[in-house]
Amino acid sequence: MANTNVKRVKTSELELKDRLVAIKRVTKVTKGGRHFSFAAIVVVGDENGVVGYGLGKANEVTTAISKGVEDAKKNLVKVPVLNGTIPHEQEFKFGGAKVFMKPAAPGTGVKAGGAMRAVFESVGIRNVLAKSRGSSNPHNLVKATVAALSEMRDAYTVAGLRGIPMSKVFNG
Repeated sequence: MANTNVKRVKTSELELKDRLVAIKRVTKVTKGGRHFSFAAIVVVGDENGVVGYGLGKANEVTTAISKGVEDAKKNLVKVPVLNGTIPHEQEFKFGGAKVFMKPAAPGTGVKAGGAMRAVFESVGIRNVLAKSRGSSNPHNLVKATVAALSEMRDAYTVAGLRGIPMSKVFNG
């Protein structure tokens, strides 16, 4: 499932906003008793076509979130956004999570579940219809959503790859 056309983005010139998708408490049982720590999955984006996700683990919630933000900044990808929606329908599977998304008319809003909604809002998509099937594990849902978005191509990219003018993309 490795994507070859993923566009990496530098973080220095971006103003990123972070969203906490999920946080869970994990327990390690030792002979001295239970040891609690936290794992946080965070999505960052500039609300203008750039998004990334990260996982942070630490003994305190705030430290786990900040580690997740730092990890997310290392995994930024560029996503085509056309008039506040996605360019075409897309399906993707990651682990047990399956996601389906399709473009929506202006004014529709983000019709998506929790983990997917955070990704769409971070990337700047305002109108989309999305459905998740299979596992509702937030880690896999976020990974599937970001991977599906990073595989999207707009008409200008398709025209450039085919070496034809933009007018022939739709008229074949």
